[in-house]
Amino acid sequence: MNILQYESKIWATADLLRGSGIKESEWPSFMMPFFALLMIESRLIRMFEELKAEVGEETFGKIQQEDLYDLIKDKGQGYNSYIFEKDLSLQGICKNDKSFETDLEAYLEGFDGETKDLLGVDTGDGEKFLDIRGVITKLKAKKVLLGYTKLWADIDLKPFNNSEITTLEEHIKRKWADISAETAGEQYTPDDVISLISEIVASKIEESDKLLKIYDCTCGGGNMLFGVEDRINQKFKRLTQTYGQDWNDALYALAKIESRFRPDSKIEHGNTLVDDKFDNEEFDVVIANPPYGVSWSGYSKDIRNDKTERFKYLPSISDGQLLFMQHLISKLDANGIGVVVHNGSSLFSGEAGSSESNIRKWMLDNDLVEALIQLPTEEFFNTNIYTYLWVLNKRKDQIKQGKVLLIDASNSATPLKKKKGEKKKELAEAAINTVVDTLNSYTDSSLSKLVNKEHFYFNKQNIMLTNVDINGLTFESQLPLKEDKKTGQMKQASSMVLAPVSLTDGERELTEFTIMKFDAGRYTSLLDYFEQNIKPFISALDYKEKPLRVSTSLLCYWYDNDQETLIKEDLKSGNKENLGCGKIIIKSVYKKETKKLPERIAISIELTPNYEKDYEIIPFNKDESINQLVISKHMNKYVGRQFKYLENTVGVEINFKKEFYRKTKLRSTKVIQTELIELNEKLAELENEFFL
Repeated sequence: MNILQYESKIWATADLLRGSGIKESEWPSFMMPFFALLMIESRLIRMFEELKAEVGEETFGKIQQEDLYDLIKDKGQGYNSYIFEKDLSLQGICKNDKSFETDLEAYLEGFDGETKDLLGVDTGDGEKFLDIRGVITKLKAKKVLLGYTKLWADIDLKPFNNSEITTLEEHIKRKWADISAETAGEQYTPDDVISLISEIVASKIEESDKLLKIYDCTCGGGNMLFGVEDRINQKFKRLTQTYGQDWNDALYALAKIESRFRPDSKIEHGNTLVDDKFDNEEFDVVIANPPYGVSWSGYSKDIRNDKTERFKYLPSISDGQLLFMQHLISKLDANGIGVVVHNGSSLFSGEAGSSESNIRKWMLDNDLVEALIQLPTEEFFNTNIYTYLWVLNKRKDQIKQGKVLLIDASNSATPLKKKKGEKKKELAEAAINTVVDTLNSYTDSSLSKLVNKEHFYFNKQNIMLTNVDINGLTFESQLPLKEDKKTGQMKQASSMVLAPVSLTDGERELTEFTIMKFDAGRYTSLLDYFEQNIKPFISALDYKEKPLRVSTSLLCYWYDNDQETLIKEDLKSGNKENLGCGKIIIKSVYKKETKKLPERIAISIELTPNYEKDYEIIPFNKDESINQLVISKHMNKYVGRQFKYLENTVGVEINFKKEFYRKTKLRSTKVIQTELIELNEKLAELENEFFL
């Protein structure tokens, strides 16, 4: 039997919800608890039958009832007194319409405490997780509780094993993802991507007596975590143990329920970034598909005050993907490997010196990245963007050290016959094997490019440009020398401070430069006069846009737009001198009264060179001396103006489009001309037909 035959049958339960007037976006919240109920019941019954076979028919019949119930409870997979003590299933309860609601209540109360908590049987102020109680209340109000329960009770999952039921769960949750972003559907990972991740992990482990610990920090309903475990168990005899954590109440409950039917699995509830439930654990394998573009502003204080030293840098508060990446790296043991799904922002967001760039640099500096794999678009259910697999390796083979393999699998997908939400493609088994083989060969190929890790580094060389006038002059040459108080040596001042007697913009003239008087009839105080009059006037002055003139007792200064220079005029002789390209900076400040001085408005005027900050992006070389030579050659070749070096920042960016750019072959002009002639002939024929 193929368990996926039940996919459409389970989803058909939504028809009753539609007919009851329940909004489509609410369907998952009605379906999740009943699907979980079905999972639990089928597995408990199968567990009971396996126990019979394990003990043997003859011995089983001799076991006292109480001892039998204790044996079941000792399995740690849950308990239900209705199922085991009264031999009644959900289907049996639905057969008696009159006692149905009473029996259903007793059935739910018959579960063990943990199961009731996960299902949300007992109402209260705590976590409701799947909130089956709330769902039942709503179904009762719609008078469809019995009919809805019958639809679920008719689905028999007992013949299927854990892996098969997990596969069905993935397909159902994919449907939920199609209709409601509220169900965290963006995080559902398609089974073909899970298969690829599983094969990558499987290709990197070996048979061993050592327990293999697998961890997913955003495990959702557990599909990826348990899918990887199942694939490993198919290929190896090695014992596995799964660990997972998720913040979504309903998805956590599904994963927790699933975990109880696996040999050794630990699932915890909570926000991984602020409350790591496995803070003392390290793992052989980490996997995750953390949320894309989700803000961490709601718990930023906790992140900033984190004492675990997981977070080397804090990325933009609007996207926490790289917080999860750093967390996962901190959970890897000395030989650990990982596969993490991200969108493109983790590759290239943030400029040099930003936290995002610094996180990438930290990862590459520590040689943690073995490979990056670009997946096809239209691969996920709720997005059609490119996604990427980061393959992490804490201990690379010698030939892989200092290297990163880029694999472009963007064209490796097969179109689906019927799309599933945004998912229109899938990676077939052959394509998955090809990607894994390419990864393991670790060399250049038609799909891959092997580069040194420094290939992604670049210099962002900041510079201060000095602007000049039409004659090539800068005001910098006019700056006076002054004594450096620390060294006692003379150095050039940064500006020329004037002692003006007047300032005019052609409309208003200012002659007081320490103002202490104001019109008390218009302004309540000197501060009010400053805020309402002087400050706006000074702020609006623009030496380039207005005929701004600053005069001292002997000289007048202004800016000549045509020559892009500052002019100095001798007021007695009328002689003018070009001082070079510069700026006129005017500042005003209100100063409170002191013991020695009254309150006042101080206005200052300075002439400065016209500097302009800029930067150049330059290739990086890991040899410091060669790197500096590369920067110098670049600046000499591409920067024609006078400049000063400022700080140099090394950034990291990974651009798949650039790395795998394929030049489009242009058609010859002869072919294009022939095509144009043919089109003109067809147009002429159409015109003739029209006029005839």
